[in-house]
Amino acid sequence: MSRILLVDDERMLVKGLKRSIEQEGYEVLTAYDGQSALELIRQGPVDLIVLDIMLPKINGLDVCREIRKERETPIIMLTAKGEDVDKIIGLELGADDYLTKPFNTRELLARIRAVLRRVRQVASKSVKIIKTGVLEIDGDKQKVLLGRQKVELTAREFDLLFLLAQHPGRIYTREKLLEILWGAHYYGDLRTVDVHIRRLREKIEPNPKEPEFLLTRWGVGYYFKELI
Repeated sequence: MSRILLVDDERMLVKGLKRSIEQEGYEVLTAYDGQSALELIRQGPVDLIVLDIMLPKINGLDVCREIRKERETPIIMLTAKGEDVDKIIGLELGADDYLTKPFNTRELLARIRAVLRRVRQVASKSVKIIKTGVLEIDGDKQKVLLGRQKVELTAREFDLLFLLAQHPGRIYTREKLLEILWGAHYYGDLRTVDVHIRRLREKIEPNPKEPEFLLTRWGVGYYFKELI
């Protein structure tokens, strides 16, 4: 049974979401402020976190930042309508997905299922190690090395890098990447892909402004350099 942490200070919303998520067969933990959320996360493993941005004590963006220092648990962030800046910042901090309030509970459940399914699929991949230059990508251990240094990636960042690296030279449009990694029913905008590519470049490229691994075909999409 997957364990989900639901973090929001709107207690009636949490009560209703908790009931709906539990009816889908998940175990649900709840927290109403950022500090309590971090304490629960450190007490035991959770499989996915639904995290509101506007929280007492420690806001959701800072909670996301702290989580990413320690673990790669998938995070779906909840943002108020029109807060595009918060969405982008959340993605840059390592959130895997976001949902704008008010939302339909069925959409949240669909996002939860999609994220957990993707995580399971990645975990079940057969052993495959991709090496090019100083970069090594281990598809089984979900580990990336740059030289001898481990690169800390979120689950979504790893999925994106591994997908592109598995098919060097193949150009993926942003729409196709959203469909594959976020799901066909994802309603986010194309900037989501751009943010993740930028974060990956900052982590694996010697010079992110002149990338060697993750390349752009202007007006078309992104691709991984062809292996020699």
